[in-house]
Amino acid sequence: METPEQPQLYLITPPSIDLDLFPDQLARVLDGAEIACIRLALASRDEDLLSRAADACREVAHARDIALVIADHVLLAQRLGLDGVHLSDAARSVRSARKELGADAIVGSFCGTSRHDGMNAGEAGADYVAFGPVGAHGLDDGSVVDPELFEWWSAVIEVPVVAEGGLTPEMVRSLAAQTDFFGIGDEIWGAEDPLAALKTLTAAMG
Repeated sequence: METPEQPQLYLITPPSIDLDLFPDQLARVLDGAEIACIRLALASRDEDLLSRAADACREVAHARDIALVIADHVLLAQRLGLDGVHLSDAARSVRSARKELGADAIVGSFCGTSRHDGMNAGEAGADYVAFGPVGAHGLDDGSVVDPELFEWWSAVIEVPVVAEGGLTPEMVRSLAAQTDFFGIGDEIWGAEDPLAALKTLTAAMG
């Protein structure tokens, strides 16, 4: 994932999806917006369900030449022909995932609100580092990323950075100059029209 001039959109699936409906929903969003990458981020640990979901999403994504990574399941990423993995344990698994998946795979690292973890992940070979949540988010402990982290990161570190979690149009506007990707998921999937919700959220980028 190359560093863009303007932030690119990184789509995150809901934690639970209906395989009869979601692939069509995903296709509609991909056909209506420019998406750089998709993260399959299901809460389930059921390998059969994850495999079926990955197969369905991969078909939709790869038909449009869009990369698909899976959250945390390195071996599934390899087995199912996905483009890489998104790790949620900061820098701890980056080296082993890289060794397992090879140089061409995408290995991303979620580092919460920690600059230190982000730097370690970058040094370990992560292709991108994600920080979040940037806004109020139902699943967190109330801590949010200091916007200055993105400003510092973009000035000092070359590893691409993702802003995600609790995004609003105002945050998109304020962070657009300091982040390489916006990770967008919960913000749109609950809407009746996810594509319209996505366009409303990202219109602030200009």
